[in-house]
Amino acid sequence: MKKVKNNFIEALKWLYPNLGVKRYFFLALLGTFLVAGGLAVISYGQTLGFLEGSFREIIYTLTGKQMISVVPAGILIIITGTITTYYALKKMLKSIISVLLPGNEDTIVEVMYSRRQLKRGPKIVVVGGGTGLSALLRGLKVYTSNLTAIVTVGDDGGSSGRLRRELGVLPPGDVRNCLVALADKEEIMEDLFSYRFENGTLEGHSLGNLFLAGLAGRFGDFQEGIEHIGKVFALRGEVYPSTLSQVTLEACFEDGRSINGETAIRSTPGKIKYLNISPSDCKPLPGAVKAIEEADMIVLGPGSLYTSVLPNLLIKGIKDKITEVKAPCVYVCNIMTEPGETDNFSVADHLRVIIEHGGKDLVDVVLAAKENIPQSVVERYLSEGAVEVVGDRESTEDLGITYQESSFYTGGEVVRHNPDKLAKELLRLLFRLKPMSERIDLVDSYLLNRKLKTL
Repeated sequence: MKKVKNNFIEALKWLYPNLGVKRYFFLALLGTFLVAGGLAVISYGQTLGFLEGSFREIIYTLTGKQMISVVPAGILIIITGTITTYYALKKMLKSIISVLLPGNEDTIVEVMYSRRQLKRGPKIVVVGGGTGLSALLRGLKVYTSNLTAIVTVGDDGGSSGRLRRELGVLPPGDVRNCLVALADKEEIMEDLFSYRFENGTLEGHSLGNLFLAGLAGRFGDFQEGIEHIGKVFALRGEVYPSTLSQVTLEACFEDGRSINGETAIRSTPGKIKYLNISPSDCKPLPGAVKAIEEADMIVLGPGSLYTSVLPNLLIKGIKDKITEVKAPCVYVCNIMTEPGETDNFSVADHLRVIIEHGGKDLVDVVLAAKENIPQSVVERYLSEGAVEVVGDRESTEDLGITYQESSFYTGGEVVRHNPDKLAKELLRLLFRLKPMSERIDLVDSYLLNRKLKTL
């Protein structure tokens, strides 16, 4: 009884003044009544003579002509009611949407269709960090909202490193970039979260990093802060740090040196023999593990091999779960080598390092780049100690890994994967790896989302 009373009270709130809803609601009722009345006039013209007569008088007043048949009168009443109902419902929805989703009043159908359709897309888990991970998410979110990003938390430089040392929070930088990439209104979130303070005690900090740190302090949990951002900005997916532990990277070099910290590792020349994390027994988040279990595809990279990809695989729960599930694991190899980390590495060299750290059954497919990079760009990279990563099908398949290649570079001074090209290639790859019985849904989702982009 109490529940019925509460529902009745809630319903009465729609009668509050200045909601901009009541007038259109009653107009919609009038339109519905006219449609029903029009149908009744056609079927029972003599019985509803008053309604028919009144409508005839209105038509005569407006046009100066008499209507002869009952049927045209009924049809006109139905048309009038339909137009009235459509107009009222459209205005009522627009009034509500203008409050709940300002700026989307004229695109509500497209917004609804997009969100519904994206939920039908494949479940894809991406693992890594840095700009490569956020770029991949930016491309994939056009085709599916069933995305999960598992992000490395070993960063100890810049704004993230300062917040980590001063406040004890996880480094928010890579997580922030993924949140921005998954946002429905990416431009707005980018403007807000990427703003950096230029002076004072906050100099060098981005607003997004501070926001994440503040939410972590408010709720006492970094992941809960991320989830609140997801609700506010309508993210097309979920973001998880690879662990909630404060991890430190340790690189062991072939000359016997041991270097701690991501920033120091990046800036130290030499060939890395092995990477460790401390504490070695850190645990992944349950939500991240569940996402891997339910995934249609798992993607590693693109990103720095030693500081973006491998740190996630050193968390035992993540590595073991990726190996255990049936979903194919695809490694997206970098287009260019990185000085001090992967000097003169081929695609097979990247894979050997992953196998040494994650096991031989971890990666199923490697997606390599085959590019035609302008000579001026090649020379600039060469002056910085970087060259194009060479792909070799035979040496890759000798490792038990399927080799796939495509072109992802679209020009410019910085050689990176084009987000849309990479997303499309991964979807094509997923289609080829799927059993025949599951391919129809994937094609349906892909084609409908391509159509949606042209609207």
